Amino acid sequence: MSTSTNDRALQLKSLHEAPEILRVVNVWDAISAKTVAALPETKAIATAGHSIAASYGYDDGGMSLDLALAGAKTVVDAVDLPVTADLDDGYADPAETIRRAIGLGIVGANVEDRLRPFDESVARVAAIVKAAEQEGVAFQLNARTDAIARGGDRPLDDSIADAIARGKAFLDAGAPLVFVPGAVKREVVERLVDGLGAGKLSVIGLPGALAAAEYEALGVARISYGPLTQRVALRALRDLATDLYGTGVIPEDTPALN
Repeated sequence: MSTSTNDRALQLKSLHEAPEILRVVNVWDAISAKTVAALPETKAIATAGHSIAASYGYDDGGMSLDLALAGAKTVVDAVDLPVTADLDDGYADPAETIRRAIGLGIVGANVEDRLRPFDESVARVAAIVKAAEQEGVAFQLNARTDAIARGGDRPLDDSIADAIARGKAFLDAGAPLVFVPGAVKREVVERLVDGLGAGKLSVIGLPGALAAAEYEALGVARISYGPLTQRVALRALRDLATDLYGTGVIPEDTPALN
């Protein structure tokens, strides 16, 4: 029996609400999705919009909605797991964007506020939540605020306070999670969890950030890795190419072709 889109959404919801932190390894195409999905530890799949854009030759945020959805659909078709997609800022009409995403089998999304005015940012979250409800899907919006990532020169305390205020408003509007890029230091994470509540914060695992287990102990619900997974893969490709220009020999432990 096939699994419905709402069933997938409910699977992702349960993973977000579990006491264990949900670790999602970001992918960008069918083969990267299949590679990660084959691991027994993988419970859900997340796309990296930056990585999908790069694979098509665009800068982050530079590809069209049609292309972003097509890239995410390639991942949905490749795996038998819940897929949450990076959909930038939701594009011109975030409600319609999420309706289209749900129609493709996508059951969650990162949508960023880009520090739009407070009321406008909250209204866009509310529109997404309403659209998902109308589609009858427990869509898992990972509502991103750039209060820290785009905080610029303002004091960190002000950025944290803004992240909490926006995050609480996003949660009140129906978003299951709040994604705060830049929550790297322990004291920042502690303040965000205290302000938003345990099990409501989502973070990105940047170089130098806390380990996933440490985030879990602090009450973080989810950790993802954005475009960093693709960058590591591309570094491996670069290093292999460099070696091939030297010795010209493929490593003996290279997996066989299927």
